[in-house]
Amino acid sequence: MPTVRFILDPNRLPEVSDETAARWDALADEDIDFSDAPELDPAFWREVEPHTPGPKPTVTMRVDPEVVAHFKKEDPKGYTRRMAEVLGSYVRAKAKR
Repeated sequence: MPTVRFILDPNRLPEVSDETAARWDALADEDIDFSDAPELDPAFWREVEPHTPGPKPTVTMRVDPEVVAHFKKEDPKGYTRRMAEVLGSYVRAKAKR
């Protein structure tokens, strides 16, 4: 099964129903099962190297109108970002081979 990569956009958070929000708010910390999450001790943090992505180059390219229409149909805002994500996904898949 392929790995699905999801990046949460803080400007477009998913909708949460009032019922779900109330259930989460009522949940006590001790009732959360953290057994599958390893403890992040000081040794872990000594090994971490923060990564700040650099600026992305601007690229101008010609694409078929139906390609642009497909990405704009989902949401006109951010369609070029989604196109870049598809291209990035393709590059990562090719690199794994």
